[in-house]
Amino acid sequence: MTPPPAATATKGGARPQPSPRAHDVEGIERVYVWDLLVRSTHWLIMVSVFILAITGVFIGKPYLIPSGPPGEHFVMATVKVVHFYTAIIFTLAVASRIAWMFVGSYYARWHQFVPVGKRRRGDVLKMFKFYSLLSKEPPMNVGHNPLAGMTYLLVFALYLTLILTGFAMYSVSATGYMQMWEFLVPLFGGLQTARWIHHIAMWFLLGFVAHHIWSAMLVSRVEGMGLIDSLFSGYKFLPKSWRNRDD
Repeated sequence: MTPPPAATATKGGARPQPSPRAHDVEGIERVYVWDLLVRSTHWLIMVSVFILAITGVFIGKPYLIPSGPPGEHFVMATVKVVHFYTAIIFTLAVASRIAWMFVGSYYARWHQFVPVGKRRRGDVLKMFKFYSLLSKEPPMNVGHNPLAGMTYLLVFALYLTLILTGFAMYSVSATGYMQMWEFLVPLFGGLQTARWIHHIAMWFLLGFVAHHIWSAMLVSRVEGMGLIDSLFSGYKFLPKSWRNRDD
């Protein structure tokens, strides 16, 4: 697939200077990498994960028990409502992002997650060395680096595990169309096993979030191409030689 043309910077102040590297002598240009849906789902998923984790821990082991008759405060009921509605937002965001892998813009598509090209396959080991602090500089990648992309496939597997186990648990006490998911309960080995899988998957996901924040800060600092800024604006600042990369 051929990368899209660079976008032209039409507003804003002076362009930031990337860290000095050999290919920067040609100058840099502003490139639109992350489209609106990619950015929106990224932040919706992130916020949802934190809300779901906090409310999920409370549902499993309440740590706030107010005094007075239960009928006067409804703490658990309120927490469950927040958890369930946040789960709907989370599910829709994940489903939208998965669909966008096949119909979205160039850097949102599936080939950013599966290193099919020769150059991207070679960059997997280079990125591993960089993350392991065995290499000082990462290879330049316009979209997702190939190692991160492969990791995100596992993360989406965690997302689906959380969604399906959540559906299984909810279906038992649900009315209406959500009862259709009750067939998942025996597939997960019963309600208790589904709850355990749900809980463990959450902690794996929180561990990934911690690593994700660290690695984003590291790569952004070393590359100097506006990685973290691009999650808000969609733009990266790249050396003009980015057009020669086989993405």
